[in-house]
Amino acid sequence: MPRSRSDHILVWMCALIAVNQLGFGGIVPVLALYARSFSVSQSAIGVAIACYGLARFLVALPVGNLADAWGRRPALAIGGLVTAAGNLLCAYSPTFAVLVVGRFVAGAGAALVLISGQIVLADITTPERRGRTMAVYQGVFLFAVSIGPLPGGLMAEHYGLRAPFLAYAVAGVVAALLAWVFIPETRSLRIPAVAGTASVPAFGGQVRILIGHAGFMLVSLVSFMNAMARTGGLFNVIPVLANDRLALSADRIGLGLALASVVGLVVIYPSGVLVDRYGRKFVIVPATILAGLSLLLFLLASSYAWFLAGCVMWSIASGVGGAAPAAYAADVAPSGMNAAAMSAFRMLADLGYVVGPIALGLAADLAGANVTLAGTALLLTGTALLFARFAPESHRA
Repeated sequence: MPRSRSDHILVWMCALIAVNQLGFGGIVPVLALYARSFSVSQSAIGVAIACYGLARFLVALPVGNLADAWGRRPALAIGGLVTAAGNLLCAYSPTFAVLVVGRFVAGAGAALVLISGQIVLADITTPERRGRTMAVYQGVFLFAVSIGPLPGGLMAEHYGLRAPFLAYAVAGVVAALLAWVFIPETRSLRIPAVAGTASVPAFGGQVRILIGHAGFMLVSLVSFMNAMARTGGLFNVIPVLANDRLALSADRIGLGLALASVVGLVVIYPSGVLVDRYGRKFVIVPATILAGLSLLLFLLASSYAWFLAGCVMWSIASGVGGAAPAAYAADVAPSGMNAAAMSAFRMLADLGYVVGPIALGLAADLAGANVTLAGTALLLTGTALLFARFAPESHRA
């Protein structure tokens, strides 16, 4: 694809994901409060949160199949509309059970948008520029998610807890319109360009080929472990540890995580340049180890300053390693298998969002926060070393 056209598509994909994730970020500060308004327990609130990730996990492969069968643009547009429907259902839920259903529907819509978006990026990029392209997209993604809680909180304060859900529904419709009007279909780019190349197998056969690729499975394991550490450690165990050990209030914990996210945004694009110049493993391995070290820093923190240092280290690790795994997964996808590769990759990564809060929360109850964070740090480091030893380099300039 000509560079100018791929850049044009990237701009509109960034606009689409910014609108969509701004809506997602807007409900972050109110979701738990809205769920609690139904007079349910804390564990039930956790169900309302986890079912979103469960939906993303369950529909990931069907989304890839849909993107191949119907096209990337219809999948993106449908995703925006499903997102809108799910959030409307949440906003007007008469019972908690309906809220959970709405969250599941919204999660399915998110899977359609996020996975189809990564498939489009895989379609329009070559290995030489894939890291930088995905870094730009990831940067916009993270910025929108980070800034979203501000307008979401203001809307909830002035118009009620359901207002951010209504805003997210509007964002879903806008994302669908952007996809349908401004993003061209990129499915044809999956067809093998070399004359005489064997035809692409059916979608299930593509997934089986990818599962047999050691590098693909290992990079998926890296993303799974990072997702598990984020949702189970950073969102679950660490806030409780900071409150109990350092007597930090929720606003100080939130401020630390938010300020540190700015650092992550700064390093995203330079990391994309490094990925394209020196190779994917050059970034993935140290970033994953750094994520493990940040958990140890949280574990050993004796003051708010050390807690902030842990936030910054985690944010740097997330920013540096954010785009590299997806670029690696796209690199190793055989010609014509972008949809299967990106949907399978996202499915395995999203499994970490489901397993993390449950597994690490249970581990903290049984063995304590110290053992849980230390064990998670060890698993992250071990995963990085496995990837370094057994995953082949997919691209190096």
